[in-house]
Amino acid sequence: MLSIKTLSDTFVGECWISVSCCLLLACLYVGSLYVWKGSLPRDHPNTIKRRFTSVLCVSAVAPLVVLAWTHSMKLRPSPPLWALLGIRLEGFVPAAVLPLTLTMVLFLGPLTQLAVESPRGLFHDVKAGLNCQSWSKRVKDLKWLRNHVVAPLTEEFVFRACIIPMLVPCTGPTSAIFISPLFFGVAHFHHIIEQLRFGQDTVFDILICAGHLVGPVLCHSFCNRMGFPAIGSVLEHPQKSLILLFYQLGVLLFFILLFPFTDPTFYVQSW
Repeated sequence: MLSIKTLSDTFVGECWISVSCCLLLACLYVGSLYVWKGSLPRDHPNTIKRRFTSVLCVSAVAPLVVLAWTHSMKLRPSPPLWALLGIRLEGFVPAAVLPLTLTMVLFLGPLTQLAVESPRGLFHDVKAGLNCQSWSKRVKDLKWLRNHVVAPLTEEFVFRACIIPMLVPCTGPTSAIFISPLFFGVAHFHHIIEQLRFGQDTVFDILICAGHLVGPVLCHSFCNRMGFPAIGSVLEHPQKSLILLFYQLGVLLFFILLFPFTDPTFYVQSW
């Protein structure tokens, strides 16, 4: 029988493997953004295209790191790689709808402010945003693609789908939810240096517990679209009382719906 010290050493060794793999992915992702020489700003089309290439290459390598990790940890039974990364059809619809709905509830205050300030009405703005011509312009806009498609997809894939499965055996599911943002923060520290992107602290990690990647990606894209809530402007708004009421209502409803909407039983059905 193995001694307690041997078991402890084995556990520590496995944790170091997991943490090292997570750090490797974080460094690869951030480092890939700066492999290109030049002094062009981050919003320049050439810079955006180069960074698209970088993060897509890292996203292609990341599953191989996870695969190597599964072999080194000798996981038994060995789960299918794509299922481990949250890419599966089972429960896809609730995994897409419920987390996004929950995030929109949290942003009920900012959404109310947008509706109040809309000169032509919220319905007209939504209708205009959904027409084909509007989407055609968006997909040709590199900055829009970066903020709403490529960044959410690649960041969530690398920092949630790939890192969390490697952390859970070492830290447990609850601790992994709070530790994974530390690696995610590495990817966003360069934005602070450039001073060109708002700070963002979101709740995607609890959503990955559903076992799907689609929810965090959609929530990330939505939060990039909304930006950080402008509380300062609300305090000076003519309809301050109404908007603040919906801010508080949104937070209250979020905590009420958080556990029901993240119940794993919603995501194991075949839709």
